Amino acid sequence: MNKELFSYAKSTVDRLHFPLPVKVVMIDLDGTLLDTAEDLALAANLMLRELGRPEHSVATIKSYIGKGIQRLVKRALTGDLNAEPEPQLLEVALPIYKKHYAENVHVHTKPFPGVKEGVELLRKAGFRLACITNKSESFTLPLLRATGFHDYFEIILSGDSLPKRKPDPMPLTHICKYFNVQPHEAVLMGDSLNDATAARAAGCHVFCVPYGYNEGRDVRELDCDAIVPSLVEASQLIVKATPQ
Repeated sequence: MNKELFSYAKSTVDRLHFPLPVKVVMIDLDGTLLDTAEDLALAANLMLRELGRPEHSVATIKSYIGKGIQRLVKRALTGDLNAEPEPQLLEVALPIYKKHYAENVHVHTKPFPGVKEGVELLRKAGFRLACITNKSESFTLPLLRATGFHDYFEIILSGDSLPKRKPDPMPLTHICKYFNVQPHEAVLMGDSLNDATAARAAGCHVFCVPYGYNEGRDVRELDCDAIVPSLVEASQLIVKATPQ
């Protein structure tokens, strides 16, 4: 086993034996499966331009990604990760953003390196695949279809599919029930604190990629089982669990 795969892993690695036996692989979308930052930034700046407000760089807007579209819009309006804009301004801005993002959801978006190969390896190995994202279904499904990933997943949960979304464990526990597996038989591939928090709360394993968004913070700060360069390396750290 390549030791480099564990170079940034947290202490949980010391308590685990790789490859981990699992049955289900859940994959986050923004920042893990697809690089959506440029299109999210494009929509944000088109919104700001329409509102007569100063625009932001792609790098700045990339640091705003991670808590859903409403939070992204709030951050774009205020230039702050935690500030709240005037309610009336948000009410006007949100539908403008959604309009622009719907029109530009797949302009620059593309899979990260190793994603297509990694997903193919996971499917060929017999893992059940699910996509879990906080992105609204109205954007998630067209984006997955446009990039050719829709049919890889047996179930797709968007941010509005259930009453709660990541970092709440509900989407992960829902997936486990859907596939009739125990939480420890599933692993989430993600890039952010939302993913790590949800997986820990659900009792699932979690691998994180270093190339994602994580609101501009270092992925090494996250409590995850391994940090993997891509989904290809992630596929090498798990094995299909055999039925009991």
